[in-house]
Amino acid sequence: MAPTSYTVARSTEISASAETVYALVADFHRWPAWSPWEQSDPNLERTYGGPDSGEGATYEWHGNRKAGAGTMTITEAERPGRVAIDLRFEKPFSAESTVVFTIVETGSTTTVDWTMAGNSTGFAKLFTKVVPMDKLIGKDFERGLRSLKEQAESGS
Repeated sequence: MAPTSYTVARSTEISASAETVYALVADFHRWPAWSPWEQSDPNLERTYGGPDSGEGATYEWHGNRKAGAGTMTITEAERPGRVAIDLRFEKPFSAESTVVFTIVETGSTTTVDWTMAGNSTGFAKLFTKVVPMDKLIGKDFERGLRSLKEQAESGS
């Protein structure tokens, strides 16, 4: 069976500078404050590697069934406009995706586009035939962007 490609994308306007938003996205240590998945397991184990932020920074997590397990590596960090991440899930199923945050400041607001693209194979392909990826995680993206907005606008 050939892989099935997917793209999930959401966007929001934030009343903060692109630099403020970039700092929250390009530093995995700051993700617990806004990432929609961080609260899914209060005992989530996190390991950080590489530089504190930007290209080469890594984040590995192991959690309960809902949180799963995987790694993220920032592959591109163009301050303050773009952060690209290689995302690899180990659990609940194996998958690889590319995540891109595009951050554009216009006047007093900043537009943030959050996109994840990849290919579903094996069990994930069968599962996403029943529940498409957009339906599966689109609401999580929306929740995460609301939290990112709150953090950026509060100056946290």
